[in-house]
Amino acid sequence: MPKKFNILFLALIITGFSLESCHHVEENQQKDEKFQVTDELLKTLLKDTVKSASAASQFTLTGSIAPDENKMVKIYPMVSGVAQNVTVQLGDVVKSGQTLAILKSAEMAAYTKDFVASEADIRNTKRIFEATQDLYKGGLASQKDLEQAESDYQKAQAEGKRASAVVDINKSNGKGYEVKSPLNGFVVERNLSNNTQVRADNGQNLFTIANLSTVYVLVNVYESDISRIQVGDKVKITTLSYPDKEFDGKIDKIDNMLDPDNKVMHARIKVNNPGNLLKPQMFANINISAKSGDSLPFIYTKSLVFDNDKNYVIVVDNSKAKVRIQPVQIVKTVENRAYISSGLKPGDVVISSRQVYLYESLKD
Repeated sequence: MPKKFNILFLALIITGFSLESCHHVEENQQKDEKFQVTDELLKTLLKDTVKSASAASQFTLTGSIAPDENKMVKIYPMVSGVAQNVTVQLGDVVKSGQTLAILKSAEMAAYTKDFVASEADIRNTKRIFEATQDLYKGGLASQKDLEQAESDYQKAQAEGKRASAVVDINKSNGKGYEVKSPLNGFVVERNLSNNTQVRADNGQNLFTIANLSTVYVLVNVYESDISRIQVGDKVKITTLSYPDKEFDGKIDKIDNMLDPDNKVMHARIKVNNPGNLLKPQMFANINISAKSGDSLPFIYTKSLVFDNDKNYVIVVDNSKAKVRIQPVQIVKTVENRAYISSGLKPGDVVISSRQVYLYESLKD
């Protein structure tokens, strides 16, 4: 019995040593197999350098599209008459010099008559002046007769220029007064139809033509937002008609006083309009990034790792591990930028690809 007991005791001791030895081997293997970032892996990863900029906050205003007043013309009647051959409709595209309507006008007939009479008078007074010159050279006309003939000829020329200018301004094609478009654009207002009687002293315009290559967005700015915008700020504009398309614009003008009725400040945004997609009276949303006075480091949001309600980044450093996990505090996020209050400084380099994989491999 004592011999058997000794043999059993010895076996237990040998087994214990074996288990302890295996445990140490496993620990050494785990230590040896701990994840490490190699130089080769680091070279394949995208990196981003932390930059510094003024933080910005976004807010949205609403507005409506309006024609650029510098590229818009209101056409008023120059003569009285009856409208005929109104050839355009609201929204039509027109070319510079295109006839929009014809007015049957007695005034236009009078202008034509004056022009023809002035041309005849010029020819008549010219002939008399030339004949008087010949008579004066032959001693058969006095100096006074020559001066009078010359004066009559000059007056006829002046009247001819006036009559020609009137006819040139009031274009006629033989059928009547032509209402023409002075520029390329769209008919955005039409107050004329066939057989309408038109008076030259009427204050209402016949047509409004607008070139829509650039347009304005008219915006109401609330008092709480006035300090957040300034002339020259760049904005992004979206519309109900094109929800997936953004238009770039710039604040062109801000009024210096509030509207007394609704207590808002009026602002104007100038927008390039390629393809004439934006039309007058369209509703628009304006996204404005307002700058603050604080300068903060920022990174692009694609470099962040979010875990357990906290944000982290993988920072490249000169340690043996080559990278480290760094918690960061985000002040605000604007578009694809995250502004950092603590955890990073300008010039730090962070990993911007496969950072989630690195984080999971390094956090334990």
